[in-house]
Formats: sequence, structure tokens, C-alpha cells
Amino acid sequence: MAKQQDTRKLFEDLSGAGKSIGVLTSGGDAQGMNAAVRAVVRMGIYVGAKVYFIHEGYQGMVDGGDNIEEASWESVSSMLQVGGTVIGSARCKEFRSHEGRLKAAHQLVLRGITNLCVIGGDGSLTGANLFREEWSGLLEELVRQGLIDEEAAQNNSELHIVGMVGSIDNDFCGTDMTIGTDSALHRIIEVVDAIMTTAQSHQRTFVLEVMGRHCGYLALVSALACGADWVLIPEMPPEDGWEEHMCQKLSESRSRGSRLNIIIVAEGAIDRQGKAITVDNVKDLVVSCLGFDTRVTILGHVQRGGTPSAFDRILASRMGVEAVLALLEASDSTPACVVSLCGNQAVRLPLMECVQMVSAYVSLIFCRSFENNLNTYKLLSYHKADSELPNSSFNVAVLNVGAPAAGMNAAVRSAVRVGIKEGHKMFAVNDGFEGFYKGQIKEITWGDVAGWTGQGGSILGTKRTLPAKHLDKIAEQIRIHNINALLVIGGFEAFECLLQLYEARTSHEDFCIPMCVLPATISNNVPGTDLSIGADTSLNAIVETCDRIKQSASGTKRRVFIIETMGGYCGYLASVGGLAAGADTVYIYEEPFDIRDLQSNVEHLTEKMKTGIQRGLVLRNENSNENFTTDFIYQLYSEEGKGVFDCRKNVLGHMQQGGAPSPFDRNFGTKIAAKAIQWISRKLKESYKNGKVFANTEDTACLLGMRRRTMAFQPVVQLKDETDFAHRIPKEQWWLKLRPLMKILAKYKTSYDVSDSGQLEPVTRVSDTD
Repeated sequence: MAKQQDTRKLFEDLSGAGKSIGVLTSGGDAQGMNAAVRAVVRMGIYVGAKVYFIHEGYQGMVDGGDNIEEASWESVSSMLQVGGTVIGSARCKEFRSHEGRLKAAHQLVLRGITNLCVIGGDGSLTGANLFREEWSGLLEELVRQGLIDEEAAQNNSELHIVGMVGSIDNDFCGTDMTIGTDSALHRIIEVVDAIMTTAQSHQRTFVLEVMGRHCGYLALVSALACGADWVLIPEMPPEDGWEEHMCQKLSESRSRGSRLNIIIVAEGAIDRQGKAITVDNVKDLVVSCLGFDTRVTILGHVQRGGTPSAFDRILASRMGVEAVLALLEASDSTPACVVSLCGNQAVRLPLMECVQMVSAYVSLIFCRSFENNLNTYKLLSYHKADSELPNSSFNVAVLNVGAPAAGMNAAVRSAVRVGIKEGHKMFAVNDGFEGFYKGQIKEITWGDVAGWTGQGGSILGTKRTLPAKHLDKIAEQIRIHNINALLVIGGFEAFECLLQLYEARTSHEDFCIPMCVLPATISNNVPGTDLSIGADTSLNAIVETCDRIKQSASGTKRRVFIIETMGGYCGYLASVGGLAAGADTVYIYEEPFDIRDLQSNVEHLTEKMKTGIQRGLVLRNENSNENFTTDFIYQLYSEEGKGVFDCRKNVLGHMQQGGAPSPFDRNFGTKIAAKAIQWISRKLKESYKNGKVFANTEDTACLLGMRRRTMAFQPVVQLKDETDFAHRIPKEQWWLKLRPLMKILAKYKTSYDVSDSGQLEPVTRVSDTD
């Protein structure tokens, strides 16, 4: 163990003593900016640096005075859940001039700030890089003017800059998601879901304009997440004659029984001649050609507003920590970098390479994440006539297994429609493998899954029944319905089911067909994947509830809330939910604790309550400890906190499973289901010989999961060794690395292994896992 400690690169080895960090938000505001500011401040203070708020962006840096204020630990309390940016943002013309940058340099030198963390869009980051390039010249000029002396110039000779991209548009190259994008998608989808009910009531067509400047990401992903009939984006001007094609598609949709149409238009949408396509153009077209009752909704700045989503809070917190790490490790030879997200991993990219790539390509379609969304939308959006479809003569069955998870229906819809596009006959199985062996199997068509994307739970029905006791009957049903491939969408039970079917191939040849499992569970406890469909929706439910619970104490000083989350033995929901909600302590099974730990936590919270902190939040995973129950912890905290704080407890229960799926889960479920069906199609072709499908190799029974940066098909039999079957969790879980981060942000001294932190690397096409 000691040897392992020696080989690790620990965060405590990186000291910020004597350093000063300035943090500012610039350009358009984005939800999650406050979470990033909070992480920079607390991580900076943790390592011994002084951290300064620079209010009102670059304008505050130029003006100085009260605009540059030293931050304390308490000054960022209760800002995690606040939208916008509490330190203010402004567009500053003065900073664009040499004279303005000279003033800004003077203000920074006066306070010894030589490390800047800039949270903003490409314009803000470009300005920061220019500032750094000019820094030595600016210092020389300040010395010549007598505003600073030689010693001050020497002590502040290097300016280090790290950027974080805060932009709802997701228009920056090199990162899968920018801070604020997921929250903006939440606002859009909330509006679209609400509009769909009124549109259906009156048989209306709605044309929605969403933000994004020259980037159609928000329009495209929201179209994918709500199953819009048509989307118009600047990256892909529609072909000439698109008006006729669109009206034809809307008409066909109505003729198949749909009572509504949704058209999403990006604000920068153009045609092939570069002419703007506006929502009013589209409305007039629909009314004149089809006579449909049509309404226009321009979402506007509502997309920038509201509380940040769980995803944005976690992303911003991780990026804030990574930004401080990058500043501590920076030298005069390292270029200014931007902290980015690639797949599920933080990376550092040279700032100007990213900016130049965005400048060189006004369209971001060269990014694989964008292209993947676009290709998936095309697959799902247009139903050709049956005569135009290929005819594969293969039958593919889809079923849900385990507990319901938000996003399951989006995955089923995607699988059914992509399967039909591939020429397969698609079959739906009701009630999992229990329904399978009972013969509850029927063909499902394109129109049957209309409107499923935004529905929570499992429309097909789902049960936890494993196939092992019913193998003969399941094999019989496979023969009766001539099932040639199987797609199982569900949690840990779904993984176990596929493993049992694979192992039964030796005795039942009927199971020698391509089989794939898609992880879908709020617990996020399936081996072979970092993320599961449904977990993001559940995290948002936890975070929203924690926000409300904390708010309930706004008039009450010094109160601690003990909250129990679901997850079985897996502490993902509690830990990552705790990070997003700003928890002080999180108790989980994977990190054993005893009475001494509980006592230490109470004492720590008591000390914090004696300062300006007024609320505490403690999360406990339901199976974290058999004896230290939620009631026990509540009673212990209540007793030990007497005279300092009082306690309340809340068991969140099944509300974590319900509700409409988040944009992330709709999008994730849609894309991985499409990918799985395309894989099944390939395996069917490869294994079809002598008029029969025969697939008995390991690589024909796989789980499709996200591992760090990539989506990978992994044989279920190979995942056995990675699995703790007794506790239904993977033996290694990536999110455990986030726990020290959560503790540091809650003011605990802890060991933080940064060996896996982002390293500077060249800009490449981003991954397709956003």
C-alpha cells in the first residue's frame, strides 16, 4: 500500500502558497457558471492560494477598485444552485483596445494576480490569450510610465491563463459539452413538452425558434430529444425544394394519426443561397401549403435562465477543479489551455488551437459529436414507404428488464425505427422475460412508437424475472416468432439475463443469435459502462429536491438535512448527487465508515455552522451500512448538534425513478439504441449462413457502454470478472475518484490522486459520446 502511495501523484504535493488566482465570467451568461466559480474559489483556497472575484468580467478588470474582491470560503456558499453568474458578466469594448488591456494589467499587478481563470465563450478566451501574449510588454510599459516598479514587474513576470467554456450554444471545438448547454436543453424540452399537450388538443403545428447563433446544436439535440418532425440548422442548409419535402412529411404524419407537428428552427438557420430561414417563413409556408393551424414560439432568453441542471453543476465543478490544477502546474513554456470534456474525461487543450478551429469552420459539423447527432436524427425522422425500405427478412425483438428508468422508451422508439429502416421486422415483448416466456410478443410498427421519447417509465412494461428457470419456454417462443436477434434494455438484471442466455447456448441452439444489452438503470451499477440511461434524470430529481429542502430552511438558521437516496449497494446517486447539490458528507457502501467517522463529520459540521454557513446537507445511500441507518444518523446528528443546529430527515424513495426523462437521457438512449441496432444488423449478416442465423461466439452477446471517451461493445462473458454479483455493482467504479473532490469542496482535508487528471493534448475531432 505504501508503495502505491509513492507512485501516485497527489494533489497535496501541489501548493498554491504565495499565488493569487483571479476568476471572472465574461460574455453571455450560462447556467453552471456559479458552480465553476465556487469550485475555483474553494479549490484555490484549499491549496493555499488567494482567490479574487473579478466582478463584471473584463470591464471589472479594467476598472479595478471594488470590482476585484478577495473571495472567502463562505462567500461562495449557496451559489451552486443559482443560474446566471453572481459575480456579473459584461461585454467590454475597452478591453479590446491596447489601452484597456494596459489598465487591466495594472489592476492585476497591484494585487499580485498572475493566474487567471476565465469562464466564457470563444471571444472571451481569445481576449485572455491576447492579454497573456502581451503581458511582458504591458509590464514594461507600466514600468516606463512609473505606475509599477521593476520589482513588481519581476514578481509578476508570468501570467497564466486557463479557460472554461461557458456557453449555452455548445459552439466551441474540442469539448463535447460546454457549461450551460445541458441546462438550456432542459429549458427547451420543458417548453416543448408543455407545447405538445396543447398542440395535440387542437391539432396544431408549432414552429419553435431556439438560440445558438451560428451553431445548431441546441436545435438539433432538442429535435432529437422531443422527436420533432423537422429541424432547420445553419450547419446543414436544406436541399432546394425542402419546402415541398417538409410539407409532404407533415401531411404524411397527420394521415398516420398524429394530431400535432413540431418544427424546430435554429436562430441562424439559412438555405443553400445563404438566405435566412425564419420561424415566420416556416409558419407561412405550412399555412399556405397545408392549411394547418400553426403557431410560432420564440424561446429567447428563457433558455439562459433558471437553475443549472445536475449535469452542468457536476461538469462545472470538475472543470473548476481541473482549472486550478492546470494553473498550479503551468509554466512559462506551457500555452494557455482550456479545460474540456471528452466522453467522460476531463482534458486540457491548447486554447488558441480550439479558437482557430472554431474560426476556420463556422459550421461545427466536422465535430463527430455533432455529426453523430445529425445522423441519428436522419435515421429516426423520415419514414419511407415500405416499398423503398430494404427487406432483411430478419426479426428483431426488443424488451425491457429490471426496474423502470427514464429514457427506456426513447431507446425502444429509436431501436424500433432504426430496425425498420434497416429492413427488419421489429417485435416488442411486454413485461420482460416473464412476458417473453408467456408469449406476450407482437410486431411493433413505426407509428406505434410515436411520442414515446418524452415518456417516463417503461411503456412495454418491465419485470425483474431472470430467464434461467424458463429457458425451454423462451427458446420455444424464439422459434414460434422466428426471432433472429435480441435487444435487452435494462439494469443489472438485463446484464444477468444476457449472461444466462449466452451460457445456455450450449444446451439451447435457439439462443445462438446476436444479443445486445443497453444499460438503463437509475442506480448506474451495470458493469462495462460509466453511465446508464435513467441515471441523469434521477440525479436531477435528487438535486431539485435537495434545492427545495435547503430552501425550506431559508428563514431558519443552522439546520442540517439527512437525505436517503436509492441505488442499492451502488453509491453513484448519493455521491454524484451530493457533488451536484453541495453536500457536506455522503455515506456509501463502497467507502466503509464507522462511529468515529460519524462523530468526526458531526464535529466538522458544527465548526462550519459557527461561521457564516447556515445549512448542512448529508446524503446516505440506502444500503451504505446495515446498522448505521438513516434514522440512526439523524438521531446522532440531532443529539450531537444540540445548541448549534437542528436536524430534519427525508427519504426520497421512488420519486427518483419517475418523471419525464431529462434531455441527456432521451438523447443518450436514442443514440445508443440506434448504434446497437446497427451492430445487430452487422452481426445478423455475418452470422447468416445456409438460410439460418447462427451466432455462438463471445462477440455476439455484448453490452454497449460508454468507457471514458468511447462507446464500446463488450462481450458479457468478459464482464463477469469485473462484477461483484453479491452486491450487484462493478468492482471498479470511475465516479469514486470524484469523492475526494466533493470532500475538498465541503472543506475536508483529504488525499486526492490527480494522476488521472487532464493532460495537455492536441485538438482532435471530439468523441461521439456527448
